Amino acid sequence: MTRYFPNPVGTAALGRPSARSSAAALAGAMLAIFLATSCSRTNQSAPLPKPTAFGAAIVESNGGKQFAQTGAWLPQPVVVQVNDEQGTAVAGAWVEFAAAPGVTFDPPKGLTDTSGQLTANVSLGGMAGRYQFTASTLDKSQKKVQLKIEEIALGYQQTLGRHLNDLYCERCHSPESTVERVSNFDNLEVKPHPFTEGDTLNKISDADLTAIISHGGPALNKSPLMPAWGNTLSRADIQALIAYIRAISDPPSRSAGPTYAEN
Repeated sequence: MTRYFPNPVGTAALGRPSARSSAAALAGAMLAIFLATSCSRTNQSAPLPKPTAFGAAIVESNGGKQFAQTGAWLPQPVVVQVNDEQGTAVAGAWVEFAAAPGVTFDPPKGLTDTSGQLTANVSLGGMAGRYQFTASTLDKSQKKVQLKIEEIALGYQQTLGRHLNDLYCERCHSPESTVERVSNFDNLEVKPHPFTEGDTLNKISDADLTAIISHGGPALNKSPLMPAWGNTLSRADIQALIAYIRAISDPPSRSAGPTYAEN
């Protein structure tokens, strides 16, 4: 077997540039070109698209009043639509989103598509509470027309309550069925209150909600179809569940948390 040993002197000592030196020089040159190109692209940002039409109103098509953990993306995108005076969708209209610091839109602005809509994914801020943001467009006179949309960011305790709701409550308290969970709402003679029903639930104190969840409906002369969960849920679990109910109530409860809006 023939073994090769590196020249201790190196090719540079013989008057020839070493391979390592050549590679370093080439890498340095390529880096300089890349930095120059990047700076040029940064300084020459792409021009914003210009609207080709203007509407008279902007409405929500999908995505309002969703719930997500703080700092997380909403489960569904927000979709807004620009209409003219007759209520017909307007394609090519300019739409721009704005909100309190910490809220991210993807994309934050753009033109409506052929259906007159613009779709954006939304990430909420890092503080629990309600986030109000605006979607705006321009009418023919260049006057701004705005739409307000509200989303809900859940803190740790409220997120735990949401998880418990999904496990134990949602099947009866929500009339909507999904592939993963078939609602039992329509099978019940006495319909349970959805947890978003603030007009009713906001009038019930935390102590009474605790009694109903722990001991069932009969604890407060309510429907016996409401079972007792005191042997399944801990006191901390029940408090988390109530925190979730307060957070998502519509209209908001007094303990729903702060509201964050554009400055």
